[in-house]
Formats: sequence, structure tokens, C-alpha cells
Amino acid sequence: MMYAELEKVMAYSLDGDNFLESLGHNVTGKKSNSGVEKTANYLKRLYGFDMQYPPFVAFKYFWKISDPNEKPLIAFVYAVNKDDLLAESVQVLQSVKSGEKATIELFEEVIEKYHPNQYSANTRRSMAQNIASSWKQAGFIEGKVKNIRTQPEITYCVACFAFLLAYLNGDRGDFIWHSIGVNALCLYESRLRELAIECAKKDLMQYQYAGSVTAINFTNLLNKIGINGNTN
Repeated sequence: MMYAELEKVMAYSLDGDNFLESLGHNVTGKKSNSGVEKTANYLKRLYGFDMQYPPFVAFKYFWKISDPNEKPLIAFVYAVNKDDLLAESVQVLQSVKSGEKATIELFEEVIEKYHPNQYSANTRRSMAQNIASSWKQAGFIEGKVKNIRTQPEITYCVACFAFLLAYLNGDRGDFIWHSIGVNALCLYESRLRELAIECAKKDLMQYQYAGSVTAINFTNLLNKIGINGNTN
């Protein structure tokens, strides 16, 4: 998810919304023109930086209100909603227990499962390493070589952003718990509901759960940040 580069772009452009301009100015500090272009293209493809696109408007808002330790997870939640390969790899992290190895081979197997015979062995390996790196940047994997599965602290702010992206993508009620960004948090539903209650107390969302019926909406927050509707 190229968090280090994204962080520099956000720091440069957060107040002026000149995200694309920052890429042209090489705020990521790449040493060659090809490096500048490659990084800019990848960041634009993954994050968009489009202030007319509601999920990115939401991303900017949560980036501004999040603590430094939450920002990598905010970026990860956004990225997993945009990148199919990263989304497909969620099952790897859900199947590996904390303290066990999340091997590169497991990521390769998932790539091959969804894209059979599409990539060479070397390309598939490189892609698997990049996917594992994204999970590592978000705090779900530790270690340069062993790739040990860990579980980062998921705060109400991170959870709320995941809930909101699901909502903007058209999910409602219990379907939000099963959205890709929420699944990527690797939490039990009971914990997600606890975080939803906390979000509601912070007036970031409205949440009700009674009689096996879940009601979630973001009316107040959407009005506050100037977006509405879904983005399907």
C-alpha cells in the first residue's frame, strides 16, 4: 500500500487538497524520473486523490482525525477496498492464528486460486511479497523473514472508517460486518458491535441493535463532511 509514500503526499497536500500536484513535485523523494512516475501512477491508481469521490473525502476526514498509530490502518482499509489482490488475501490472515507464520507461499496460493495460470512463478512471488508487505505495514504481520501473524489494536476510529466505506458502497445493517474492509480487520462480530457502540457515543455514526435487527447510518457524519448517498 506504499504507506511511507502516501504519508508524505498527505502531509504535503492535506490542507490544500493539491494531492496530484504533490506527486508532480516528487514529495515522495524518488531518485529517478522512472521512480517518480511509477510511484505516482501506483498511488493514483490505489488512492485516487479525487475530492469528488465520496470514499476519498471520507478517507481525508478520517486521516485528519486519526492518531499516528491509526493512520496505517486507515490507509490499509481504503486500499483493501480498492485492490482486488489485497482483498482476496484477507482469507490468508483470517486462517492464520496469532503467533503462526503467514508465509509468502500462502499468499501465492491465493493468487493462483483466483488467477489460475495467469502469472509466471516469479511474478506471482513478487506479487505475494508486495501483498504481505501491505499487511505488514498495517501491523498484521511482523518480522522481516518469518512473517509472524499479529493482531494490531483496532480502535473505534479505524473501525468506523471501515463501517463507513461499506455504507458508502451500499451495504446496510448486518451486511456491513461482512464487507471486505471490515473483514480485513480480522475481528469477531461481538467486537465489531462493541466498536460500533463506541463510534455512536462519539457521534461518528448511529447504531441500533434490537431483536436481531441492526440499523446503522451516518447521517450526521455525512452532513458534516459534505457527502451523501452510496457510490455503487
